[in-house]
Amino acid sequence: MEKKKILFVCLGNICRSPSAEAVFKGYIEKEGLNDKFFIDSAGITDYHAGAPADARMQRHAIKRGYNLDSISRPVNPATDFREFDMIIGMDNQNMRDLEQLAAGTGAVTKIFKMTDFCSNCPHDEVPDPYYGGNDGFELVLDLLESACGGLLNFLINNELD
Repeated sequence: MEKKKILFVCLGNICRSPSAEAVFKGYIEKEGLNDKFFIDSAGITDYHAGAPADARMQRHAIKRGYNLDSISRPVNPATDFREFDMIIGMDNQNMRDLEQLAAGTGAVTKIFKMTDFCSNCPHDEVPDPYYGGNDGFELVLDLLESACGGLLNFLINNELD
């Protein structure tokens, strides 16, 4: 079976999407499913291209056992919409931007919103913690843990052999 390729996307690729990448990688590693997935993250903008994840986000993630080791890059519509099976946006604006980038292609069917995989989720999007305090980073991780668990369950029940 070919690996399921998933791309997590937020605005700048330094807080939410690298965290989603790390959380999901942690979940698939725990389940022994590393060989079934290729996971990456990207940003709508290239403002932080080449930078590591936000240091505050890294500190909060490390406390939960997640290593945010990816380097920021922008979404590349020419390759990402062709190469990835699922492209998962963190908030409503990310979704609009992704849909606009995919307009006129069949790739629009590959776009999903992260919180659609949450169970009992009080939020309809993963909020950007960049300008907030510690509670914002913790909320992001809470939402991502719920959503990544739901995403993995969805994939195990519907997509994987």
